[in-house]
Formats: sequence, structure tokens, C-alpha cells
Amino acid sequence: MNQNASEPGSAPRQVKCPTCGGPSLYSPANRFRPFCSERCKMIDLGAWGNEDFRVPAEAPPEDNIYGDPKLEP
Repeated sequence: MNQNASEPGSAPRQVKCPTCGGPSLYSPANRFRPFCSERCKMIDLGAWGNEDFRVPAEAPPEDNIYGDPKLEP
């Protein structure tokens, strides 16, 4: 049976904190969810601000013209 945290009488769900990996209560009672603490939440926010979370992409070749579609072959 799949229990949901919103069901009466069910135990709040524990998840792994994305920053430190420790246990975190995934419930409205935890105002920092899914993080375990304000510290972990701020570390994650700082990583976003520093652009540490990026999708890897290949750089375009330097000899191609990009931007204006009229100039592209």
C-alpha cells in the first residue's frame, strides 16, 4: 500500500537532503524542505548563484558564423 504524507495517521516521509545527504523531513512542518536545514538551503542557493549547476554543452566551432541567419550558409 502506498502511503501519502497527507493521509491522516501516516508518518511523515523522510528524504535525503540534496545538499548534505542527511535525513530530511518532507512535510509542511519542515519549512526548508526538501533540505534538512536553512544552512543546506542557502548552500544550494549559493551554488545556483555561482552557476555551479549547468548543463554541459559543446562549444560551437570557431570558424562558423552564428547569430544572423542570413550570414549562415
